[in-house]
Amino acid sequence: MTLLRMQKRTIRPGRPAGVTTYESAPALAFGQAVRAARLAQGIAQDEFAGLAGIARSHMGKIERGEHMPTLALILKISLALKISSAELMTATERNLYLQGDA
Repeated sequence: MTLLRMQKRTIRPGRPAGVTTYESAPALAFGQAVRAARLAQGIAQDEFAGLAGIARSHMGKIERGEHMPTLALILKISLALKISSAELMTATERNLYLQGDA
């Protein structure tokens, strides 16, 4: 056994090169659910982004399905919408079903 093999590998943050966890269908379905809930409450996107503590441009990308939010962001969004994250996930699942991706 060489010395190189015995050395511990350092842990690097992030995904391994070439690996992705982004799936467009769920991201789009979630974005549609957020937008529908926001519009039902009559809240402008920039105002909503401020309520959720998320940059307006990032909120736009989430609503368009271009970004998959983390759990922490999903919780911030549901809190700002004054609905449970479970309601938001139910609407997301409904959207996925309507898209035919369920």
